[in-house]
Amino acid sequence: MGTAMDPAVGTARDPGTETTVDMAVPPTATQAPAPEATETPSAPTDTFDEDRFNEFLHHFVVDLGATIGAGGIVVGDRLGLYRALAGEPKSPDQLASLTGTAVRYVEEWLRGQAAGGYVQYDPESKNYSLTPEQAFALTNPDGPVFLPGAFELALGALRAAPRLVEAFRTGDGIGWHEHDKDIFSGTERFFRPGYSANLVSSWLPSLDDVEAKLRAGGAVADVGCGLGASTILMAQAFPAATFTGSDYHEGSIETARQHAAEQGLGDRVTFEVAGAGSFHGGPYDLVTTFDCLHDMGDPDAAAAHVRERLADDGTWMIVEPFAGDTVEDNLNPVGRVYYSFSAFLCVPNAVSQGAHRTLGAQAGEAAIRSVTESAGFTRFRRAAETPFNLVYEVRP
Repeated sequence: MGTAMDPAVGTARDPGTETTVDMAVPPTATQAPAPEATETPSAPTDTFDEDRFNEFLHHFVVDLGATIGAGGIVVGDRLGLYRALAGEPKSPDQLASLTGTAVRYVEEWLRGQAAGGYVQYDPESKNYSLTPEQAFALTNPDGPVFLPGAFELALGALRAAPRLVEAFRTGDGIGWHEHDKDIFSGTERFFRPGYSANLVSSWLPSLDDVEAKLRAGGAVADVGCGLGASTILMAQAFPAATFTGSDYHEGSIETARQHAAEQGLGDRVTFEVAGAGSFHGGPYDLVTTFDCLHDMGDPDAAAAHVRERLADDGTWMIVEPFAGDTVEDNLNPVGRVYYSFSAFLCVPNAVSQGAHRTLGAQAGEAAIRSVTESAGFTRFRRAAETPFNLVYEVRP
């Protein structure tokens, strides 16, 4: 969940197939420059399918509503509207009174939320409410599912659109640290619920002998730790072990230290400002990278450094976005989410770090395996999975 990007090594957070970038070739006598696109293409009258076009328009309307609706979800979260709406149905006046907000704004917000399926509306009483399922997913940032964090991250990413337009033209990168502050908080709030639900209960137990080592007092390096959520979760579960979180973004590390101190973990958890190719310490019994290997500009160099810092019988746990090995494998709603985030965040960061291998957030298992093999690791297996993540066990 961290940023795991190393300017010196070039690390980023996108697991994807290895790609090469075609350099622009100057026009020659046999290669004329491409004409500028100045004409607006017209609809192909001989093959135009009106039903298919209307279906596409419906798709557009759904997407447009979801795009602007993301802002409403973040507003509802920050003002406590969802939390106040949980329980008994409420009128707009009651909800506004409970949250100290203006009723007319709340009224319009509720209507949009009801149209989008995020709250319920009763036409007879004209009251609004949350189903138990909606309340479960919208009101508890410490629960196993918390949807507003994902929208906070998405809105933070979209603020980079003007710079991304230029990056498309120039091929320049955009470092993780250059993004809006909502990227850092949104990333934690998006990923932490999944880690909370799976990391200690299923992911670590799926690794051979790792739990026993941690109970006996093992040493763990959490690379690309971001705000420290994954590091702290592991430290709370294994009080005999010591943990070192690292991230190249200084602001994230400062916040991670604060979070660890608030949890009373300062004696066993330390954080350092360092990239994936330069973190210190070891030999470690366990090295972890949570949703960050694919962001790195040089994941091969990062893998080599992990191998150097890992004990001979140690384990590298790689957690990456769920992905197949081919584009067609990932043409689905989850793939759409990850490809879209990747275009705004992961690939630009990798490019900013040299783009030795730009994986992207839908790299797939084969690409991740090849990264580990480049560093001399000989054992690789898929240890666990969820609808959103793949967990790999890698050993020397």
